[in-house]
Amino acid sequence: EVQLVESGGGLVQPGGSLRLSCAASGFTFSRTRMSWARQAPGKGLERVSSIYSDGSKYYADSVKGRFTISRDNRKNTLYLQMNSLKPEDTAVYYCAIGTDVITMATPEARGQGTQVTVSS
Repeated sequence: EVQLVESGGGLVQPGGSLRLSCAASGFTFSRTRMSWARQAPGKGLERVSSIYSDGSKYYADSVKGRFTISRDNRKNTLYLQMNSLKPEDTAVYYCAIGTDVITMATPEARGQGTQVTVSS
């Protein structure tokens, strides 16, 4: 059974930082494309960042230069370091299998989400 458990969300002031973690189990993590996606109130799911099995990475333009995705295959854990956070980064963040929004939107391919709120 695939399990993805996110942690690390919270309330942070603009300009602050957070590090999200995702503990994965039930599949071969090291061979799997993984992504972080987010959903803001009233908006659709947005792909934020992806990391492939060869280590290559993708970032949405809105987070490029501020967010860093990484993975630890020994620990089956995915990370998202978020710096210089802005109010528009406020959303529920999901760890997900795959790199396309359609796949990531299915409950079987993502975790329960962690809330990130950027506000003064």
